Amino acid sequence: MLLFLDIDGTLLPFGAVDPYPVYETPFELTAEAAAHPLLARIDPALGPRLLALGCELVWATTWLDDANGCVAPWLGLPPLPVVHWPDEAEGPGPLHWKTRTVAAWAAGRPFVWLDDEITAADRDWVAAHHVERALLHRVDHRYGLTDADFGVVEGWLGRR
Repeated sequence: MLLFLDIDGTLLPFGAVDPYPVYETPFELTAEAAAHPLLARIDPALGPRLLALGCELVWATTWLDDANGCVAPWLGLPPLPVVHWPDEAEGPGPLHWKTRTVAAWAAGRPFVWLDDEITAADRDWVAAHHVERALLHRVDHRYGLTDADFGVVEGWLGRR
């Protein structure tokens, strides 16, 4: 089972009124990760929780390869495969610009996609164009991944 993972708004919360919690990581950091000013907003406990889902984790983020240089070490994750986005921009419309690429990357395999910009249009498109099961779960960008989000994923995976 694939799990596509966005960073901004999914792991790295933004837009909340209250100040964000600040975390320290128990994991060894690269110089690149240690220098990134926003990583302290990401709870490093999310890494082991994501691994415990038993899915093949894949970065689906505009961070691209920087996700492995910065965020993976912060979370204690190994380097993950990275979805590379097409150079041509998708025209305006209700479908998220990542949707077709994520589905194509899945290549007919079941998947979970965690992102803060998923809409009903994305779910409908994947349901109509992807042959396997897929959970497109929208994360509230103000808080990032929460216990409730993990509960939805675990339930969909049949672990609750």
